[in-house]
Amino acid sequence: MEHLSKQTFLEKVFNYEKNKDWQFEGQLPCLIDFYADWCGPCKMVAPILEELSVEYNGKINIYKVDTEMEQELAAAFGIRSIPSMLFCPKDGKPQMATGALPKDALKGAIDEVLLNKPVAAN
Repeated sequence: MEHLSKQTFLEKVFNYEKNKDWQFEGQLPCLIDFYADWCGPCKMVAPILEELSVEYNGKINIYKVDTEMEQELAAAFGIRSIPSMLFCPKDGKPQMATGALPKDALKGAIDEVLLNKPVAAN
């Protein structure tokens, strides 16, 4: 799991300084966790994201953005509450989810939004 700075974000995800419209720069779809070290719910999600990064290795990238260190990046995406997860498919528009989602909800979103797998109905 890689921590992104503004510079690496522009290279690996979306160069919002160059493009007005969304244009994904990455090779693999990705999930970006906007977090802060002081955030309790963020700390609850962190180990789940670690597990998912192993489980989905080679299929998606999971990145982290520290909103305290990268305030401009957080502002560019209108991050108002954390944790916020940005799901970026290779094709199509990104989707944002906020709050500490449980592992099964994250897996469902990864499968549906990033990997275009149909989600089984319960």
